Amino acid sequence: MKICVVGCGRWGSLITWYLSEKKGLDVTLYGRAESANMQRFLSERRNDLLTLPQSVRLCSSLDCLTDADVVIISINSQGLSAFMNEIAPLELKNKIFVLCMKGIEISTGRRLSTVVSCATDSSNKIAVWLGPGHVQEFYAGIPNCMVIDSDDESVKHLLVDSFSSDLIRFYYGEDLLGNEIGAAAKNVIGIAAGMLDGRGLSTLKGALMSRGTREVARLIDKMGGNELSAYGLCHLGDYEATVFSKFSHNRAFGEALVKGEHFEKLAEGYYTAKAIMELSEQYGVDMPICRTVYEIIYNGKDPDVAFGALFDRSIKTEFYR
Repeated sequence: MKICVVGCGRWGSLITWYLSEKKGLDVTLYGRAESANMQRFLSERRNDLLTLPQSVRLCSSLDCLTDADVVIISINSQGLSAFMNEIAPLELKNKIFVLCMKGIEISTGRRLSTVVSCATDSSNKIAVWLGPGHVQEFYAGIPNCMVIDSDDESVKHLLVDSFSSDLIRFYYGEDLLGNEIGAAAKNVIGIAAGMLDGRGLSTLKGALMSRGTREVARLIDKMGGNELSAYGLCHLGDYEATVFSKFSHNRAFGEALVKGEHFEKLAEGYYTAKAIMELSEQYGVDMPICRTVYEIIYNGKDPDVAFGALFDRSIKTEFYR
């Protein structure tokens, strides 16, 4: 199995290291020639977090995708459509595309697997790799559990069986739609957690996890997925890494925002909050927490007023639909 990882950021580089070092697979890492990350890998084979094995090939030409059996993509979710257009001239066929990003395309509301399926040959298969874990912890040998899902059962089993190790225990996903929506929405809840931290309300994180999972489950159900997916590794199972961890960009972004501080790193939940609100309106789903995050980020609503409004809502049964 030949693998090409697209994206030389922290997660793409970790996947490259993991599949080569832990699984002994044939891995090529692609990054743009002008990328500072790629330039450093080419000169030092390392970044601030890890060192790549000598067996990993480094490439700055998209032609390297043509030799791969599996193309693993780890880039900004909002740039996926443009990337698929960029590789269209390669006319890739009989590949397995594995998406390792968590998001929803803002301009269309499409899931990322749909973005790929609409832009590639029908002979290609699509899977997602989702779940908890941070680069710093995996590289330090701290294990975690993740999920791989696909509409193609043989692809799902091939990837899980090939990628599992004592560092990452993979599960076979059972609901591609639910896993994608749950994973994307998790980042919005992470921003909410950071906002609570920034306002000294961290004690509310327990309630945030419970109520956040419930509203995401309602959305998944209305979209035609299995609401139990929200309680799995794609969403609730990823909360510790997103809601509490010092390594979580989304949590850190939310905290910085309500403190009026600048935050430069990518927080996918920023984009997802808008996309989730559009899906909420489209499917008629009540999502008060995600809406609160959206109002604070995009409409400049005062966080204290926004949090207070959540407590002023009409009383409901805990598991209302």
